[in-house]
Amino acid sequence: MLTKTVLALAAGGLFAMASCIPAFAQDAAAAAPAASAQKLEVELNALAPSQKGCMMTFVAENELATPINKISFELAFFNDKNAVDRVTVLDFRDLPVGKKRVRQFDMPGVKCESVSRIIVNDTPVCDGPAAGACKAALTTRSQLSVPFEG
Repeated sequence: MLTKTVLALAAGGLFAMASCIPAFAQDAAAAAPAASAQKLEVELNALAPSQKGCMMTFVAENELATPINKISFELAFFNDKNAVDRVTVLDFRDLPVGKKRVRQFDMPGVKCESVSRIIVNDTPVCDGPAAGACKAALTTRSQLSVPFEG
């Protein structure tokens, strides 16, 4: 008789635990979109020859929880031989939450047609969000055949 009681209690306990699993899964699924919304998107939008060299156009959008008062990116530019041509820091100024900003930089001595790839090495300045949040949330994309990597 004691064995039947123990088995009944154990089965009831397992049923109670199993019925909680979908609730935990639903809570985790509900929290996932909030976490994934924390992005700092930077897009390489255009490269155009200029009198100085190459005009580079980027589109940035801050989808973090806080505004960015000042941000800069250290970029490495690769040439047509896939060698690093130069490393430079570009000041993207401020990026308010939820607003797209277009930033243009005229790169002297750079030929647009020789740029084969651009990599974001670092975010040396990120004033506003918690330390490391800008680099951690960075997502990059390119509208061109030139890869832009974060």
